[in-house]
This record gives sequence, structure tokens and C-alpha cells, in this order.
Amino acid sequence: MRKAILQVLKFIAFLAIGLLVLWVAFRNTDFKKLSEVLKKADYLWLLLSILFGFLAYVARALRWNVLIKPLGYNPSPYSSYHAVLTGYLANLALPRLGEVTRCVALGKKEKIPVDQLIGTVIIERTIDFFTLLLLMTGVLLISSNQVVEFMNESVFLPLREKVLVVFGVSWVIWAALFTLMILGFVFLIKYKKRLRKIRLFAKIFDTAKGVINGLKTITTLERKWTFIFYTVFIWINYALMTWVVVFCIDGTSSISFGESIFLLVIGGLAMSAPVQSGFGVFHYAVSRAVVILKGVSIEDGLAYALLSHESQLIFTVILGTISFYLIFRKKRIM
Repeated sequence: MRKAILQVLKFIAFLAIGLLVLWVAFRNTDFKKLSEVLKKADYLWLLLSILFGFLAYVARALRWNVLIKPLGYNPSPYSSYHAVLTGYLANLALPRLGEVTRCVALGKKEKIPVDQLIGTVIIERTIDFFTLLLLMTGVLLISSNQVVEFMNESVFLPLREKVLVVFGVSWVIWAALFTLMILGFVFLIKYKKRLRKIRLFAKIFDTAKGVINGLKTITTLERKWTFIFYTVFIWINYALMTWVVVFCIDGTSSISFGESIFLLVIGGLAMSAPVQSGFGVFHYAVSRAVVILKGVSIEDGLAYALLSHESQLIFTVILGTISFYLIFRKKRIM
């Protein structure tokens, strides 16, 4: 009961943050003008964006299977796909809940230890994070001073301030916590055999071992180039998914594919914020990025952000709901 209440409180807290940022994003907006922009938008381009998003989902499932194979399991691509979509659906409830949910879903369907699957997902997310960093570096190297200034003010300075708050003011506390973690780790290793006799610690050790086994799969991949291909394919589709939406609106239609990579980076950073599916944060960050990029009105920027985010959100909810039903029903997916 307490756990359920805590989950509800977390959901409300994250949603409140998203709504607050959403209010900030729209507070100085001319809603009549925004409505006119949305009415004139060419929504056919959204279908193409959704297609690229779907291809990225499929590639994610196939790439995940490449990581799982060294564990000695060979899950159905259909099961992996539905597990991935179920995870995306779970992210609408709580940020990052989907990572665990998709592992539980696939583990249940294909009889694979969940702890080992978690290790493979950590690898996936780490690689995607470094890919995003690589794209961000490329954007900074080739972009105009306005774009660099926007990145500095909207990304690097807030991050720097956050780090200073965490490690500057209370560095003694963090140093003490780090020391305690090291001592705790040494204690666990030294008295591992004795602690294993206690059920709780035995479960912790087994889970940790499973996660480590999952992490090791990156070193034993039999299809390394296939994994790289899927990774590149995923991000190409993300880039195309981001770009084609610009043609929905006259004010943003002059944005080139290269310039849209900047929007992809900003959108990717916004989606990693601790709110459900980047709700609010995405709209604020991406709309301002569009304005900086082309000097269009904030209404055009918000229209682009709304069309880009909500089209994928609705599509994900539909696919995720179908996948949730298929993967948790009793009949096995063939």
C-alpha cells in the first residue's frame, strides 16, 4: 500500500514539474496566432515522421536482440518489439520506469532473467547517451554563434550551476557519502560468504551478478557490425523524424536537414528530463531552439514542438497499449 502511494506521489510530482514548465513555455504566447498556425499546418508530413519513428522502434528491438544473444537466449523479434513499446508506454507513468518494465515484459514472455536484461539496457542507454554527445559536439563545431550561445545558456550553464550546487556547497557531505559507499563495497566483498547466508543479501548478490553478466554482452558480441548498423539506423530515423515535421509549417519549412540535427540534440536532452516523456520541457526547449535557428515567431516554434511531440506521443500510446496487451496475454506471440 505504501509503495503504491509513493508511486502516485512521484507521478503527481513529475507531472507538476512538466505542467509548470509547460506554463512557462506558453505564458507569453498569442494563442489566436498559434491556433492559426496549427490550422494551416500540413499534417501529411506527420505521417512520414511517425513512419520514421516506427522504424526506429523496430530497429531498437532488433538491436536489443543482438545484445541478448551472448546471454544464451534468442528471443523473438516480435516479443522484443512489444516489450520495447510496453516500456515506452510505462515511461508515461514515471520517467525511466520503462527501462525496467520492458525487461520484466520480455523476461516474462521469453523466460529470460530480468537482472541480465537490465544489464543490456544499461549498455543501450550508455551508447545512446554518447551518440547524443557526439551529435552535440558536431552541432557546436559547425553551428553559428547564436546556436552556440543558446546551448551555453540553456544547457551548459544550468548544468554547471547544478553541479556547483551539488558538489560545491555540500562537497563534504558528498565526500562522506562516497567514502561510506567505498567502505560498504569493501565490507560486502570481504564478508560475501557470510552475508550470502542471509536471504536479502543473497538476492542482492544474485541480482548484481545478473546485471554484470548483462553488461558483459558488449564484449562478447558476435555481430558487432550489425549492432553498429542498427545504432546508426536508429539515429538516422530520429533525425529524419525530427526534420520532416518542419515542412508542416511555413515558418519552419526552410530548416535544412543539417540544421534539424540541432533540434534533435535539444529534443533528446529535453526528453531525458525527469518528467513524463519530456512533457513541458520538450515544448519549451525545442520551441526556443526553433526561434534561435530561424528567427521565426514563438508561435511557429511552439507549433513545431507541439506537432513533433504530440504526434509521436499519441502514436506511442496507441502502439504501446497494443503491445502491452499482446505481451501480457496468455497466448504466446509467434
